Amino acid sequence: MADPVRPLIAGNWKMNGLRRSAAELRSIMAGAAALAGKADLMICPPATLLAEFAALAANSPVIIGAQDCHPEPSGAFTGDISAEMLADAGAKAVIVGHSERRTLHGESDDLVRRKAEAAHRTGLAAIVCIGETRAEREARETVAVVRRQIDGSLPARATESNLIVAYEPVWAIGSGLTPTPEDVAEIHEFLRQRLTSRYGTAGGRMRLLYGGSVKAANAGALLKVANVNGALVGGASLAASEFLGIAAACR
Repeated sequence: MADPVRPLIAGNWKMNGLRRSAAELRSIMAGAAALAGKADLMICPPATLLAEFAALAANSPVIIGAQDCHPEPSGAFTGDISAEMLADAGAKAVIVGHSERRTLHGESDDLVRRKAEAAHRTGLAAIVCIGETRAEREARETVAVVRRQIDGSLPARATESNLIVAYEPVWAIGSGLTPTPEDVAEIHEFLRQRLTSRYGTAGGRMRLLYGGSVKAANAGALLKVANVNGALVGGASLAASEFLGIAAACR
C-alpha cells in the first residue's frame, strides 16, 4: 500500500432503530469532532430514518449511508429502493452484498455488482461486503470464496473514492467470535493484491474494512493489522459510546 489510507468506521444498524434513535446519532455527532483526526465516521440507519438522519448530520463530520439498493433506477419493484432515492434522501454511500442479503435473500455476486454499479451511477460510494461461512472456512476454502466474490461483485471501473470493500467472515457476524489478527492480515493482504491487480494504484488506496463482532474491546488489535483501513460495525454501532470507542482505537 503506497499511501496511507484514512480509516473509516461505518455502523450498520441493520433492522434496528426508531425515530427516537436520533438521540444516539446526536451523541455520535457530539463525539465525532474529537475523532476527526483519526477516522471518518459513517452511520447506515434503516431506510425509514435515512432522510431524517441525513438532515441532522448535514453540518457534522458524520456521513450517512444506506444498507441496500435495487440495481434499477425506478420501476415496478414493490418494497425496493433505488440508489437514486437513497441519494435524494441524503445518503452518501450504500452497503451492498452483506452476508445477510446474500444468504437470506439469495443475492448473487452478479446482483451485488449491479447494485454497486447503481451506486456509482448515482454518485454514491459502494461498500461491497464479502466473506466466507464457517463451513467454507473449515473446508479451507476461505481464499477461494473471497476471490470468487471479489472478482464477481466489484464493478469493472471504480476509484478509491467510490469503492470500499468490507471483509466480513459470516461465522463472526453477531457471534462474538473473531478471526485472529494473523488470519485477518492474510485475507486483507490477498484482497489488497487483488484490488491493485484490477484497479492499479487506485486499488492500493481503496479502503478495506474488517467486519464481524467488532467492539471497542477488540478494535485496537484489529485496526492495527496491515491493510485494515477501518471497520464495518454491526450491533456495537447502536450505542454511541461503543461506536466512538471503536473509532478512538484508530491509529
